[in-house]
Amino acid sequence: MQPAIGISEKNLEKSITFLSSILADQMTLYIKIRKFHWNVSGESFMELHKLFENQYKQLEESIDEIAERINKLGGKTIGTLKEFSEMTRLKEFPGHYPTQKEMIKELLGDQETIIIELRKDITLCSQENKDAGTVDFMTGMMQDHETMAWILRRYLS
Repeated sequence: MQPAIGISEKNLEKSITFLSSILADQMTLYIKIRKFHWNVSGESFMELHKLFENQYKQLEESIDEIAERINKLGGKTIGTLKEFSEMTRLKEFPGHYPTQKEMIKELLGDQETIIIELRKDITLCSQENKDAGTVDFMTGMMQDHETMAWILRRYLS
């Protein structure tokens, strides 16, 4: 049964598509951060190990909230690695095990990519879909990514 919440079916589908791409980005970033958490080594091992753990735990909550938002809008949530890899806007580097500094730079770049993409999605969702709930949801998520990016950026200053 489609929700009757004042948004056309077409616009609900568009919001679900935005959210599905965001979910794919979050899952890709989550996997990258887990990989770096497992493989970090060197002088600041424990500090970065804990930082990465904190960030992937934040993403775990966000991932579940996105999936639930998709369902609230009447959609089905994607859930396979193939779907995530087809929809993500982030790049992966299989077989590459970067240094601590490279890990931080890569994660910062991913955070900034997500922020940029969320800004675009927010604008389109607001102007075209008139979906204030999803806009608000995505804005909060963008602010979380801005904080995570800020923390990573401080390590490179």
